[in-house]
Amino acid sequence: MKKLTAILLSLILLFTLVACSDSADEGSDLKKVTICLDWTPNTNHTGLYVALEKGYYVDAGLDVTIVQPPEGGAEMMTSAGQSQFGISAQDSLAANFASEEPLNITTVAAILQHNTSGIISLDCPSPKDLEGKRYSTWDSPTEKAIIKHVMEKDGGDFSEVELIPNVITNEAEALRNGDTDAVWIYYAWSGINAELTGLDFEYFDFGELDSVFDFYTPVIIANKDFLKENPDTAKAFLSATAKGYEYAIDNPEEAASILIEGDTTGSLLGSEELVLQSQKWINEQYIADADSWGVIDPERWDNFYKWLSDEGLVEKALPAGTGFTNDYLS
Repeated sequence: MKKLTAILLSLILLFTLVACSDSADEGSDLKKVTICLDWTPNTNHTGLYVALEKGYYVDAGLDVTIVQPPEGGAEMMTSAGQSQFGISAQDSLAANFASEEPLNITTVAAILQHNTSGIISLDCPSPKDLEGKRYSTWDSPTEKAIIKHVMEKDGGDFSEVELIPNVITNEAEALRNGDTDAVWIYYAWSGINAELTGLDFEYFDFGELDSVFDFYTPVIIANKDFLKENPDTAKAFLSATAKGYEYAIDNPEEAASILIEGDTTGSLLGSEELVLQSQKWINEQYIADADSWGVIDPERWDNFYKWLSDEGLVEKALPAGTGFTNDYLS
């Protein structure tokens, strides 16, 4: 009996070791991929966290890590190969693509299909109304050129705007307190926050005022060497990510909870209602009128870069097709 028990225990131990070995081998087969965010976690990033929590990345053979941006930003980290993917925006990438030594990155997917940013104020329903008002600026040449353009198109004079430094962390609170008269926001977060706080505000959207400003923000960028050497892994990552955003569209409440639980920075604690309402609003922007998530319209991308070139806002002209590819999307 003792011999039989010993044999059985040996067999159990053997099967356990084999199972553990198989599990370890299976884990080691997962390809490690890192994506660097552009900011603390928010509803722009929900699909990433959903894909991670739902196992879509593992199903695609990937071991994905989501990290916060370093001081140099996601662009520098991705170019250096410290992350394979990153989050950026078409407007902020322009200067890089026009430089003599651009970073080793390209855009591979659009997180949102349209530019959802604009100007929030208490009493400026149109661009011309900014005359005589204090506008909180990041002092970006592109930012100021866009505002100048929409103001002149509306019959306004940009030189009549008082520019003050943008040190605002809560736009609704700043407007309510009289710290500024107008500021650029991204509606999915700051606009929804203003709604939830009960602020009676005015807002105009850049993309609706002029189609040339319907550029892509935010976007997913990738290391070009990684794409060349690992095209199938890149496609697998973007396919799983698309599933994450598609799931969020159908399940906003659960997606919002997944985002909050996945946030290791703690920045979303206490903002559960804002996250939920932002999620419900932004869900209609992930795909919008496109055929599928992530796709970039070449004409719309090129139109904005042509405008930047025509306005002399970049070092050199940006030819059609600069800085993006749809080749890695399903």
